[in-house]
Amino acid sequence: MSQNPPTEPNVPVQDVDIAIVGGGMVGASLALLLSSLNLGWRINVIEAFPMTPASGDLQPSFDARSTALSHSSREVLEMLGLWSTLSPRLAEIKEVHVSDRGHIGNTRLHAAEQNLPALGYVVENQWLGSVLMEALQQAPGIDITAPAQVASVKPIRGGVQLSLSGSEVSANLQAKLLVVADGAQSRTRDMLGIDATTRDYGQVALVTNISLQQDHHGVAYERFTDSGPMAMLPLQPVENEYRSALVWTLPPERVAEMMEASDEVFLAELQDRFGHRLGQFQRVGTRHSYPIRLITSNEQVRSHVVVVGNAAHSLHPVAGQGFNLALRDVAVLANELAISASNDDLGQLSVLQDYLKQQQADQKQTILLSDLLPKVFGIDSSPVALARNLGLLALDMVPLLRHQFARLGMGLETRGAPQVAKRTSAVGRQNNG
Repeated sequence: MSQNPPTEPNVPVQDVDIAIVGGGMVGASLALLLSSLNLGWRINVIEAFPMTPASGDLQPSFDARSTALSHSSREVLEMLGLWSTLSPRLAEIKEVHVSDRGHIGNTRLHAAEQNLPALGYVVENQWLGSVLMEALQQAPGIDITAPAQVASVKPIRGGVQLSLSGSEVSANLQAKLLVVADGAQSRTRDMLGIDATTRDYGQVALVTNISLQQDHHGVAYERFTDSGPMAMLPLQPVENEYRSALVWTLPPERVAEMMEASDEVFLAELQDRFGHRLGQFQRVGTRHSYPIRLITSNEQVRSHVVVVGNAAHSLHPVAGQGFNLALRDVAVLANELAISASNDDLGQLSVLQDYLKQQQADQKQTILLSDLLPKVFGIDSSPVALARNLGLLALDMVPLLRHQFARLGMGLETRGAPQVAKRTSAVGRQNNG
């Protein structure tokens, strides 16, 4: 662990059980999972930006950015009692259409084949964040320190000590367990001297919303092209306007052109690359872009320290698995912490290692899928193109293969959320008599 400046001597130290650095969707979800166990833990969520719930009449926006939720994520959110609040503003993914531009191979995955109402769901980040913040404000045992940043972190006997700074915050925290959840470029991870491995894909994701001529009918499209994959995810309509969320992966120079292009030129280029499965595109919303990198933390657990979310693994967006994997991670983490709740050493290394051992297969499998798909479909070679299109055709023709592939995308092939949810709830009841 790297050397850090000492905490401020004249500032009193506040003792907490668990400090979560990062109050985004992953950090907030973990805090709620831990609170729901009713084990009396004092939890402090530290976030660099103000954390205030939006008003209850938050309206859907044409330009709002979105996240795809897998079935495993639904199960975690149901356990937290948030699904009924979220669901009126979710768009169901009833079918996924996978195709390779310029080739015959394609496959369709159907929710009905899985005996599920949907393969996944698309939620606007603004709405998901609002629901999580509202729940955080009401959850027992959770304090929010925001806006604040970690100025220093150092190990102490039985935990870690944090020095916090901000415009209205000057405090020292002493925690039995530190959870690092402050994103792919985590400052806290760096302060701890934990290295991360970065692989630059040499591509940029362009993200925006597209107005459609016709209803998407709950179909999500994953289309692989010679310049990179693109996804069109169903959204709820706004003012009777059909919408899909676009994630378009392109080389940096092409993204620069598309970011600066007029709406007409942008839509024409997109139409040419995507096709007319959704009719004529009507308009494009505000465009955003970010470089695509696979970032993995070289350590995820230490004594009294665990790294989660994008700070642990930031994935290629092609399969929309980043948040869903992180949510499965923190559900299993909460479960393992609850099982060991009778032990006074909350952040003991063996417990954290057990968590990582349980999630290792899920992490490796999901990272491999997110890494392999754009590579395989990005190879401009006739033999490779033939092989991958035969693979798509096989998926389309063999129900068992299609079933397994769909379960992989839904996060149900490894230790899934339903078992975790039931076990954590049971443990919580046992510890409270």
